[in-house]
Parts: sequence; structure tokens; C-alpha cells
Amino acid sequence: MKIIKKDINRNIPLLRETIRFLFASYCIFIGYKFYMFLLWATGHSKVFVNRPSSVEAFLPISALASLRMFLYSGQYARIHPAGLTILLTAMLIALLFRKGFCGWICPVGLVSNLLERLGRKLKLAICLPKWLDMTLKPIKYLGLAFFIYMIFWQMNIAAVKQFINSPYNISVDARMLSFFLHPSKLTIIILLSLAILSIIIRNFWCKYLCPYGALLGILAYFSPTTIKREEELCIKCKKCKLACPACIDIFNKEVIRTPECYGCLKCISACPVEDCLQLKFLNKKRMPLWLLPVMIVGVFLGVWIIAEITGHWQTQVPIEMLKQFYVDIPL
Repeated sequence: MKIIKKDINRNIPLLRETIRFLFASYCIFIGYKFYMFLLWATGHSKVFVNRPSSVEAFLPISALASLRMFLYSGQYARIHPAGLTILLTAMLIALLFRKGFCGWICPVGLVSNLLERLGRKLKLAICLPKWLDMTLKPIKYLGLAFFIYMIFWQMNIAAVKQFINSPYNISVDARMLSFFLHPSKLTIIILLSLAILSIIIRNFWCKYLCPYGALLGILAYFSPTTIKREEELCIKCKKCKLACPACIDIFNKEVIRTPECYGCLKCISACPVEDCLQLKFLNKKRMPLWLLPVMIVGVFLGVWIIAEITGHWQTQVPIEMLKQFYVDIPL
């Protein structure tokens, strides 16, 4: 049995944090840039700033409606195309590289992991007992089922088209920003409650509530990328589960294919036995760990570049029309 002394695998968590902080910093930047654009659009500033299309990443319902329209008619979204592009890219990454979007890109996942880290330092973070874990886990799937039912079954295509072209959907990006700039008491209570729960229960939001993560987890189950455990090398130290943000019993599984796996590779980095946990493609070919984040980020940025070139990123709603819809939204 070989015990790892010094291995490049140990640098993977640092690489992951770097990538996620870069994406989170970019999200903060585009949020500020969008706020400056809104100030101009609503007449509060004379300085024009281009509207950053990336803010549409935070419009999942609009993206689902656009996906329904795209699947029905083949017509790509014209109002929030970046939102649909990001949704499709996250789904593609899940199909190829597990929940790589959640584990390496999502800024909400980063916040959840930071709260988990705080909980660990305070010695509060726990994994729920199996019976409670199984009781709460369906919540995010029920949320996903509700949105899919409403958009794909309850609404006919005329209703979906009406929603997509409605003043509410056109201005929903500004409404979302206003919602967080002027939160109600109920909103503050809910956010604080989620933060406290995320400190006590490891990755509470991602594991039990996020419908977006539920969708990606279902797709990731069929991913050719998996983590394989060599039973004869395993010493049952359980360091893999301790490191896993999803509290997966990795030490009891031969192949980790569960929808809860973020593809973060923390389990492999934490394992003290060389080759006990391996990243596999099609359960046969071994992949170097650095290749996974390179492929995840590469696919994400590659699709973004293609969308920019082909006109599937920038909204086709004229700025003067946007100004009319934004005018009554408080900032």
C-alpha cells in the first residue's frame, strides 16, 4: 500500500477555490456593471454603461421558459438568450463531467461552501442522519418537478410565448436586482435562516433545496465521468466522506455515480492511499485530476465565445424599449 507523501492531487482544492473565486468576482463585477446600466436607463446617471448579458445567469425560470420554446419551435431566445445559453451549458457539463457547474463555477455554491467551512471551524457543521437526509432530499426534486410541470405541461406554448414577451420577463433582470437591493423583512429572515442552516448542516441549500442542482444531478447520473474506489486499497479511514461537501459515503461505494456528487474531487485529494480513489471516464480510462476543471471551464468559456459570435448571447430588445420597462423599478 502506497501512502501519498507529496502529490499534485493536493493542489486540486486550491485550484478549485481559485476558479470559483474568479467566477464569483466576475459575478460581482457584472452585478455592479448592471446596476450602473440601470442608473443610466432610469435617468439617475448620465454615464452610459453597456448592459452585461451575464446577469441572465440568475434568471432560471425565464431560462426554463426559453428552453420550452426552443424545444417546441427551434427558435432561440431573443429576450434573454444568455440565460438559456448558460442553462444549456450547465446541462451539457453535467452530462459530460458530473455536476461540474455546481462544483467549479456556481457562485451560490461557493457561498454555501464558505458557510460550511465556517461551520467546520466552529465545530458545528454536521452530516444529517440517513433517515433525515432521505426525508429532506426530495424537496429539491419536488421544486424542480413543480417548475417543469408549470412550464412544460400546465402552460401551453401560447402562454409560454406570452410570458417570454411580457413586460415582467423583459425587465425581470432589473426586478431581481431590486429585490436584493431592497429586501423585505421576510426575505432577510429567510436568507439568514438559510445561512444559519448552511453553517450547521453542510451545504444545506445545495443538497436539499436547489432545484437547479436537482436537474443537473439527474443529468450527471448518466455522465461517463465517475470516481472509482479500489476496495482492496481502501483502509476505511473515512477521510473521503469527511472532505465531501455532500456527505457521500464514498468509502462504502465502488463507483460514485450519485446525483449528489459535485465532481469537486475533494475526496480524492483527501484520500491518504495512492490510487484508492481514481477519476475515471467510461469507468475504464483514468483521467488526471487537472483535466476535469480544464474541461469544465473550457466547455463553459467555449460555449460563451460561440454564443457571442453567433448572436446567442446579447438580447435583441432595443435599449430604448428596455428603458421604458425599467423606469418604474426602484433602485
